[in-house]
Amino acid sequence: MTHALSKGDHVSWNSEAGRVSGKIITVHTSDFDYKGHTHRASKDDPQYEIKSDKTDHVAAHKADALKLLKDQ
Repeated sequence: MTHALSKGDHVSWNSEAGRVSGKIITVHTSDFDYKGHTHRASKDDPQYEIKSDKTDHVAAHKADALKLLKDQ
């Protein structure tokens, strides 16, 4: 992932149900609790909360799991 992702970017990722797309709603640059688990994040390795386009489900992923979509 060469693009620095930011809030509002439209991205896609793989899930158990196949390819999913959504918009980044939060960028975490320090450790945070999500769904009962501590997720590790830093300025050099942030994690992103993404709201699914279809289901409004929110997922947390690192940049290497995300693909920036050009259809913004």
